[in-house]
Amino acid sequence: MSVALGTTRPLPVRTTPVGDPGDLLASLPRTAPYAWVRNGEGLVGWGQAARVAVPPGPGRFAWARQWLATVFGDAHVDDAVRTPGSGPVAFGSFTFDEDAHGSVLVVPRAVLARRGGHAWLTTIGDAPLETFSPIRDPGRISYGDGSLSAPEWEHVVARAAKRIREGELEKVVLARDLVATAERPIDVRLLLTRLARRYPECYTFSVAGLVGATPELLIRRTGQEIESLVLAGTTPRGTGPADDLARGAALFASPKDRHEHECAIASVRQTLSPLCASLETPDEPELLVLPNVQHLASHVTGRLADGASVLDVVAAMHPTAAVGGTPTPTAIEVIRELEGMDRAGYAGPVGWIDAHGDGEWGIALRSGLVQGRRARLFAGGGIMGDSDPAAELAEAQAKFRVMQYALEG
Repeated sequence: MSVALGTTRPLPVRTTPVGDPGDLLASLPRTAPYAWVRNGEGLVGWGQAARVAVPPGPGRFAWARQWLATVFGDAHVDDAVRTPGSGPVAFGSFTFDEDAHGSVLVVPRAVLARRGGHAWLTTIGDAPLETFSPIRDPGRISYGDGSLSAPEWEHVVARAAKRIREGELEKVVLARDLVATAERPIDVRLLLTRLARRYPECYTFSVAGLVGATPELLIRRTGQEIESLVLAGTTPRGTGPADDLARGAALFASPKDRHEHECAIASVRQTLSPLCASLETPDEPELLVLPNVQHLASHVTGRLADGASVLDVVAAMHPTAAVGGTPTPTAIEVIRELEGMDRAGYAGPVGWIDAHGDGEWGIALRSGLVQGRRARLFAGGGIMGDSDPAAELAEAQAKFRVMQYALEG
């Protein structure tokens, strides 16, 4: 365990209302920025009051909740705002694979937030004013193969599709990585700014080097109310308005993509029903149109029955069929066997939780792991029995463009 202020030492926490801070991301210093921003609202943080590496294993979410209960429970909190996200907050990133190392929770020393016309600042202890340094461009970016080359990954897709046709499983989500190397150290703030401006409808995030803009809300808890946005089924944007409409219509009518989406919705319904007093899922998906791709999307809402925290719901939901496959346990084994890489935090839960168990967690898609001059980018897609490897590669390449844009501008 790595903790800046030990869990036996109470955290002195103070939350006060502030005036409109403007661009939240513009307030971040260079060191250790944390972010969760959508349409200009959300939370950003810096510094480190407490941090822990969450041990891998099937009990990792329960372990994380216990650690948070200790840290938050011992805090001396002066909260003049009293809204979800005020008081002490932890940002977190969990690895996709429960057996992988790399899951982390961080309680920043300072959190600046804006939501619903209100803004506030939370500080822990005598949070020092961080020195703001100008954002520097990383310069020229070069790319190299990640764990597998493009032809090798297409071969993996073909093998997975064959196993689906043979009846071993219905769907598996396969990912690939790409390594980007910059001339100069990569400033996470630049990536966040570019992502938030280009993809305002997505959740732009930064936690412990994992940076991205995900369209997929795994779960939001506000009191007993919960909400999830399920995405499964994707097509690239068209070359013009007419092509765009045609592609969207084809996606909506595609048996392969509709079945993939139905699998994802069924997985969420099965997972959330035991936790909820009420749960509503739509009969038909809608189209979510982003600057680079279109998705089949469904909004799921519900009310919790037993007061579970947002992290309890995350534990129940991850991994969803949308990022794992169907049936999910079989799909996870196929991923471990075929994918040929460690996903780290990609496709894992990322987000924040406050001391009352409220919070927002997404699935870390359209993301990269940044360290110094190097960024490891991730993308993937759902594989079905009739999947075409070349088409799946093209879909992954389209998804890579999100982080490539963040790096290159």
